[in-house]
Amino acid sequence: MTLSFFDQFMSPVFMGIPLILLALSLPWILLPNPTLRWLSNRFLALQNSAIGNATQQLFSPINPNGHNWAILLIPLLLFLITLNMLGILPYTFTPTTQLSINLAIATPLWLATVILGMRKQPTIALSHILPMGTPNLLIPILIIIETISLFVRPVALAVRMTANLTAGHLLMQLIATAGFVLMSNMPVIALNICIVLFLLSLLEMAVAMIQAYVFVLLLTLYLQENV
Repeated sequence: MTLSFFDQFMSPVFMGIPLILLALSLPWILLPNPTLRWLSNRFLALQNSAIGNATQQLFSPINPNGHNWAILLIPLLLFLITLNMLGILPYTFTPTTQLSINLAIATPLWLATVILGMRKQPTIALSHILPMGTPNLLIPILIIIETISLFVRPVALAVRMTANLTAGHLLMQLIATAGFVLMSNMPVIALNICIVLFLLSLLEMAVAMIQAYVFVLLLTLYLQENV
């Protein structure tokens, strides 16, 4: 069987059972649970500090009516960061490189923000489709364009994270393959390639965290328009 570089993005199967469900549930096992003690370990204190800073940055521009969404979006941020980071490890699988998974996460949350805006403030929510002062000739065209851009939002969310993670993983695999091939004939070049691969791995870790943050940040911006 001929292997492809894209085989790393296929969901592994064990005894006919897809392991994607195990990959999706693994982050909740790795994250520490909060305790009622006065003193906690360093990792839990670091996690609480990061959650507090992320919550303040994401929800400070939003109307107080939308702050309840922090209960949903902050765990989603931790979930996506953990999934993206696990994919950098060898012999692992990254569910967020699957467009279907990202669409399944983005679409319900985007739709919930739209429904919330239509329910709470329908006039303001519909005003984003047709801004004030639009010339009469441009009204039909602008309504069509803004409606399409509204429905494209979940697709853009999913494609952005999928494309960035897929490109980074492919580049890492290409460089690792080049280093493995040149190891016997050109050890000096192979060593330099390994250094580049290490630096690229650090960059990919940053990309994994940034993409999860951008995903949730855009959801908060959509929420801000509807609360």
